Amino acid sequence: AVVSTQSGHYAGNFTAIGGQLWGTPALMGNSVIFKPCDTAMHSAYVLFQLLQEAGLPDGVVNFVPADGPTFGNTVISNRNLAGVSFTGSSPTFRTLWKNVGSNIENYRTYPRLVGETGGKNYHLVHPTADLVSVVNGTILSAFEFSGQKCSACSRMYVPAAVWDKIQDDLIIGTKNLKVGPAEDVKTFTSAVIDANSFNKIKGYIDFAKSDSSCEILAGGSYDDSKGYFVTPTIVLTTDKNCKLLHEEIFGPVLTVYVFDDNNWDETVELVNNTSPYGLTGSIYCRDRSVLEDTHNKLRHTAGNIYFNDKSTGSVVGQQPFGGSRASGTNDKAVSLNLVSKWTSPQAIKETLVPLTKHTYPYMEQ
Repeated sequence: AVVSTQSGHYAGNFTAIGGQLWGTPALMGNSVIFKPCDTAMHSAYVLFQLLQEAGLPDGVVNFVPADGPTFGNTVISNRNLAGVSFTGSSPTFRTLWKNVGSNIENYRTYPRLVGETGGKNYHLVHPTADLVSVVNGTILSAFEFSGQKCSACSRMYVPAAVWDKIQDDLIIGTKNLKVGPAEDVKTFTSAVIDANSFNKIKGYIDFAKSDSSCEILAGGSYDDSKGYFVTPTIVLTTDKNCKLLHEEIFGPVLTVYVFDDNNWDETVELVNNTSPYGLTGSIYCRDRSVLEDTHNKLRHTAGNIYFNDKSTGSVVGQQPFGGSRASGTNDKAVSLNLVSKWTSPQAIKETLVPLTKHTYPYMEQ
């Protein structure tokens, strides 16, 4: 059996992710146990019911809401475990991996492990960038869905001369975003998923308010009196090692670092080494030679990298999705690579001509 599981606030991504987690292994002939995230259980169950209504046989996919540790300990100790398909936090995935490793002698086969975990995604802006695209792409990437996308832009690196040209538009555009009920079609974004997420984001905003290297340029407010609302927030930091640039927040908080116009190469290296993650990133640059050189240097910072486009919005069938480093196993959801992960290939040889000798011709000379 393959176990598919969602963990923590990452289920705030999309209902489709839950469907892919168990749908792909089931498509390839596996029996699947699906544990939905506690905070996105109803949408996952509706999807499960739809497939049952469409004729999915009982027992192919088993919908099992459960306490995370209890579920994990139960399935990982079972000798029939053939694989784990996971979306959630990096620490949780590491724990699953360690537990599978400690039980490796008990399994009938080596389990396949697929994980899509965290991200600390960047927009890196070159002086040749189209600045209107930079502003609009960054607002969309950082604040759409309240920043609750694993691919959302949460750190931005801008040369000083460019920052002087875009900061007003970026700040005003962010301040003008409508935050409200999801039922209102004019709402740009709504509440974050739960109290734990709200408190985590609040903690980072409070840090920005108290840290001398940080200045809040937009947003910075939050309200959990009815729902868990956080205003889209832009933080400017002068500290290249600020924790807001390397720790995952998973909310509507964008941190901007402005660098000296002459320090492009140093900043590229900074982008490469600041965060442990490697999910998505974007390079805004219209100089092709610089773009290609920068891409080579940032090769391992993102499983999905974008040129002159925002770091979110991979399209099914066009950009298979996934990252490496602390962001996961980079098996690329909705790709042939992932599909083949959930099957065990067997090569068959059949001989139709009887074998009449067990010696080779040279032995008879």
